[in-house]
Amino acid sequence: MTAREHTTPLPASKAALLARPGHTGIDPRGPRFGAGITSVLLLVTIGLSLGTAATAPPNVAGRATQPGFILLAIITVLFAWGAFAGVQKHPYGRLFAAVVRPRLAAPTHLEDPTPPTFSQGVGFIVSIAGVALHLAGVPFGLVIPAALAFVAAFLNSVFDYCFGCQIYLLLVRARILARAPTSVS
Repeated sequence: MTAREHTTPLPASKAALLARPGHTGIDPRGPRFGAGITSVLLLVTIGLSLGTAATAPPNVAGRATQPGFILLAIITVLFAWGAFAGVQKHPYGRLFAAVVRPRLAAPTHLEDPTPPTFSQGVGFIVSIAGVALHLAGVPFGLVIPAALAFVAAFLNSVFDYCFGCQIYLLLVRARILARAPTSVS
């Protein structure tokens, strides 16, 4: 079976994400793998931050040295990496391709890498808002954006529902974004 042959039809929300004929696609399990790692890291971030969420330290240096903040800052850098370099060059994408993918059967379909890359940009915006709000001393400014990002990553990793990808498709349908061309194989 090739990556283009389907044993069961894909739901409309997934069919719109397929790589177009003649264009390079990605294994859709790769972004789900990365979302699983991100979910765990965001859950740890929330856990580390809940105790001090309402009463952050009075100065920026104190807020910037909190473990939850440091972890969210790292997650923000990883989202930026995925958004600006693409999901194939993201550390989780490379880890999936090198370690996990060779142990799996061929994917039933390939997806366009543009929507998951856009989704990384959405994650970057949400997480950078958490970083900025926490540094500004806003109560729960770190926890709420981290929780929102956690929900999106959890939906992707567990239920194969990429919230950022669906936002991308809505913006394409509304003609706010043009569907970006993907590289030819």
